[in-house]
Amino acid sequence: MPPLPRVLLHTRTAGFRHDSIPAGIEALRQLATAAGLELTATEDPDAFSEQNLAGYRAVVFLSTTGEVLTDDGRKALESFHATGGGFLGIHSAAGTEYDWPYYGTLLGARFRSHPAPQPAVVSVLDRTHPATAHLPEQWAWDDEWYDFRSNPRDAGVRVLASVDESRYQGGLMGSDHPLVWCQEPRDGGRSFYTSLGHHIAAYADTDFRQHLAGALHWVCETAS
Repeated sequence: MPPLPRVLLHTRTAGFRHDSIPAGIEALRQLATAAGLELTATEDPDAFSEQNLAGYRAVVFLSTTGEVLTDDGRKALESFHATGGGFLGIHSAAGTEYDWPYYGTLLGARFRSHPAPQPAVVSVLDRTHPATAHLPEQWAWDDEWYDFRSNPRDAGVRVLASVDESRYQGGLMGSDHPLVWCQEPRDGGRSFYTSLGHHIAAYADTDFRQHLAGALHWVCETAS
């Protein structure tokens, strides 16, 4: 029997640490198993070497914050993605590696700020993607509603979902406020980012778990 495709889950924090990380690790482990993937969770930056990453299909950054990789690790992740490896960023993955330009390109936009967590309504704009196909066009959800330093549309991403700022307090991006998007570059692997996932309870929610499962499947699908 051939070995299972492998996924590396990175949860290192060098700033704020979300208390939902353990729940996220367990949820992703379960989702990976159900999808026939082998998931390895780590906070060791030395896991990011070209030799080690060569054994993985995709890398996931779950609620990472700050500078979580060494210079060698940055080079290894860039090489991994450039040669077909998939990347999935979840929640504060957008608040990571601000001093590394390539990471900003990989992600599509960087975290700016957020108001207090509160209920709002997610507008699902693309119901053909496996991460959003199961969701209603208007999805009531409670989260930290991230504002970004730039609109990811400017980077040419495929926006899958946005939030209606008129339905909550404190949004700063205006009428076009993307939350979830993906990229499929001509060269290299796929990348996907979802800003959702602040609360512990999110990782037990059926719709959110299916959202993550679809994203994970998608980034692994064409990675080499």
